Amino acid sequence: MLNEKAQFKQALDSAQHILIAFDQSENTDAIGAALALADFLERDHKAVDIVCDNFVLSKNLEFLPKTKNIKSQLEHIQKFIIKVDVSQSKIDSLSYDIKDDWLSIYLTPKDGLLTKNELRTAQSSYKYDLIITLNTPELSMLGKIFLNNSDLFYRTTIVNLDYHNANERYGQINYIDPNTTSISEIVYQLGKLWYEKYLDQNNATSLLTGMIATTHSFKTTNVDPSTLQVASELINHGADREKIIHHLYRTRSLSTLKLWGTALMRLKIDTQKRFAWTTLTIPDFLNAGANYGQLKDLITELIENSPEVDSTLLLYEEEVDSKKQINGILNCKKNDTLQILKPHNPSGIHRRAYFCLKNINMAEAEKIITEEIKKSL
Repeated sequence: MLNEKAQFKQALDSAQHILIAFDQSENTDAIGAALALADFLERDHKAVDIVCDNFVLSKNLEFLPKTKNIKSQLEHIQKFIIKVDVSQSKIDSLSYDIKDDWLSIYLTPKDGLLTKNELRTAQSSYKYDLIITLNTPELSMLGKIFLNNSDLFYRTTIVNLDYHNANERYGQINYIDPNTTSISEIVYQLGKLWYEKYLDQNNATSLLTGMIATTHSFKTTNVDPSTLQVASELINHGADREKIIHHLYRTRSLSTLKLWGTALMRLKIDTQKRFAWTTLTIPDFLNAGANYGQLKDLITELIENSPEVDSTLLLYEEEVDSKKQINGILNCKKNDTLQILKPHNPSGIHRRAYFCLKNINMAEAEKIITEEIKKSL
């Protein structure tokens, strides 16, 4: 029986059109891995699409090659076919219009009549014959990509690549390696094995970017000599470490720094529980001239790296459909965030969960959520 690695290679060899999908909450690592993997496969004469629900590229990642190829939604995955038997009545003209969200197709025969007996409908097969998911412990974390196209995922072979132990192993092929630090490291290892002749400066830079972002420039505790060896090999293949560091860490806008400064001023810490949290309101974003996309690295860069805490919470206010709501991001180094926030239907993974509270103000939300979290720590 073939192992997972051999099964994956077999699936790649037989596939013609491959979909690469990843969860938007784990962006930089998955972006770097997806770009490099797509490059390997395209050079191997495969058609490849990359998709991430509601994808918006951070400005600091615009230096990576081919990021414009990442789509925010699936398009044209299947054709709906209308067949007409014209053996008895030939078609003279065809036209259509759309009214009140209904498409009407008009067929005018040259002579005789067309009835429903001459009509047939059909659906083409899906254009993808293989799906590869990256850094996605649960299919639901793909958002609308999965929810609106569940039949595609159920009917198509899925290769599930991840390094999280908590992965639900939903694929027909599950390649999970918790001994690595990032999905970029996994893609490099497989690329080196199967596509070494395609390794170059562009895909090496994409992979090293993912590794640096996930390990916070190789500062996380799971970094070992093999990780540094991979980084060294990527640099030998042309990865530009200085360029990566510049774009990841030295291009923060003034508005981002102002927003982060406000969050730090509001930072509260429960030293006994090793728990820190902060809040941001809509006026805070307006005063800083910042947007919600600039929250991405807030916890990671300013709070999560503190050795005094194991759990961090960010609550921020947002207006949706003219109504205010409180969004939250909880990180825990040791506890299961999804279990802690279970009453609030969180999404995410066990170490980072996302949730939303409606019909409540910030003060009430802060009191309720922080008390719940403290009880669970």
